[in-house]
Amino acid sequence: MSLKRNDSSDNQLSSLMEIAGELVLRLNTRGEILHVSKRTDALIGHGSPLAGMKLFELVRLSDRHAIEAALRQAIASREVTRVSVQMATRAVLRWYELQMIAYDDDAEAAVLVVGHDISGQQATEERLRHMATHDELTGLPNRSLLADRLRMAIAQSRRTDRGFAVVALDLDGFKKVNDALGHPVGDALLRVAAARLRETLRDVDTLARVGGDEFVAVLHGAVDEVEIHNVARRMIAAIQLPFEIDGNALYVSTSIGVAIYPAHGETDVKLLAHADSAMYRAKETGKARCIIYNHLSFNQVEHDVTMEAAMFEAVRNGEFLLHYKPIVDAHTRQIMGFEALMRWMRPDIGLVPPNQFIPMAENNGLINLLGAWALKSACVQLKRFEEAAGRKLYVSVNVSPRQFRSDQFISMMDDALKLSDLEGDQLMLEITEGILMSDPEHAETLLAKITARGVRIAIDDFGTGYSSLVYLKRFPIAALKIDRTFIKDLPDSIKDAAICNVVLSLANHLSLMTVAEGVENERQMEFLSAQGCSLIQGFHTGFPLLPDALIDILKADALALQN
Repeated sequence: MSLKRNDSSDNQLSSLMEIAGELVLRLNTRGEILHVSKRTDALIGHGSPLAGMKLFELVRLSDRHAIEAALRQAIASREVTRVSVQMATRAVLRWYELQMIAYDDDAEAAVLVVGHDISGQQATEERLRHMATHDELTGLPNRSLLADRLRMAIAQSRRTDRGFAVVALDLDGFKKVNDALGHPVGDALLRVAAARLRETLRDVDTLARVGGDEFVAVLHGAVDEVEIHNVARRMIAAIQLPFEIDGNALYVSTSIGVAIYPAHGETDVKLLAHADSAMYRAKETGKARCIIYNHLSFNQVEHDVTMEAAMFEAVRNGEFLLHYKPIVDAHTRQIMGFEALMRWMRPDIGLVPPNQFIPMAENNGLINLLGAWALKSACVQLKRFEEAAGRKLYVSVNVSPRQFRSDQFISMMDDALKLSDLEGDQLMLEITEGILMSDPEHAETLLAKITARGVRIAIDDFGTGYSSLVYLKRFPIAALKIDRTFIKDLPDSIKDAAICNVVLSLANHLSLMTVAEGVENERQMEFLSAQGCSLIQGFHTGFPLLPDALIDILKADALALQN
């Protein structure tokens, strides 16, 4: 664009400047103001003529670099150049979009600047950005912004070689407030809780609401466990204060889990997962406490999509198999039955530990298919064991929570008994205390159907779950399996000995069979036998083996008895 000025064109340009926009200025190439429209002078005038000032002086300090760059581009390109900046008006800083174009003013180039107020548009865009990154209820960062902050914290930690902590919090008892008093009261409580938690942190720390009554804090530079526990105690104390809402004095607490970068994970996903795991451990072990993640004690199974895909392939390829652990009479040492243990033999890596694939199968639903296969295979295999032993035996099969809740479980069990031609009492199903207590009504109905077929029920890992005497009275239990936790230090541990004696005495009075798990030496064996334990299993009496190896053992035992 090229404009040649004379007196007439000068007047025309001035007239055009008055109607061109809210802000209209003419500059030289150094950014000095040569002329402004009357509207511009009225809007941003400083009581002294604007002519002679530099445009850079009228914009916010942080925007000066942008406007200088735009001016250079406009002069170099001779095309319209746009830039958005905040300018100081008589009232307040406002956003303007400036359009600049250079032209020839006699012998020297000049720049025409036309500006339009876009403060409303900027405010709307800012609100939308805030809504996209912040929780509407509490105003805290949301999960999306938290992920960005975590990635920034990781990048900074890698530069400075200084770690940080991720803190996961969940309000204990919040659901009862929502259910009893409604969501408006629950929302009010969450707003107050968010404000209290924010006050316990430093300005450099991040507090986010990631859903429901769940919060996550990022503590920059915090890697010392003493320091972290001090922060956690402040958080717990802040939440335990009464909440006065709509005339109600409400009380909740908070459970806290912590993961530390880089010790507990080097990605935002792992850090959040491990902090979450620690938080749930805190809830399970008493609530209103803080637990810091530990790889060894948690033995957390990482969710591995590669392993999950391999598991589905393994089902098709027949890579799952059963090992059988002998269960022997505590007095005669004779094999009375076997516990069927599922194993996964991956061609590429060998045996996969059950604590890696069983929880995954439980989550993705494969446990129903694998459980049905294990039950049928174990029942059929028992027939072969009986042929080798020349006598009646039984097989014990673990039942997962998801299997127990399945509507097809009874028909699946019936199919296994029919296929193998076993009598009902030759099958024992092992379930945990948690299965019984999570839904007692369903458990009572299902157990009645199971025992009507003669199948026996054993409580696995007795003493490590609810350990309620109520279910021993309510449900048709046939056997208690004493957990290895109480066996490993026998007979030297006075407490373990006392616990075992109580369990064995209780079982005796209730006419229940007892099976001690994890027996590893003769002293443990003799102690349990003397105290009246019915059956024993563990490395001392037999390792889990494949069927053919056990058939050889059973045949040898049968031959020895004949002689």
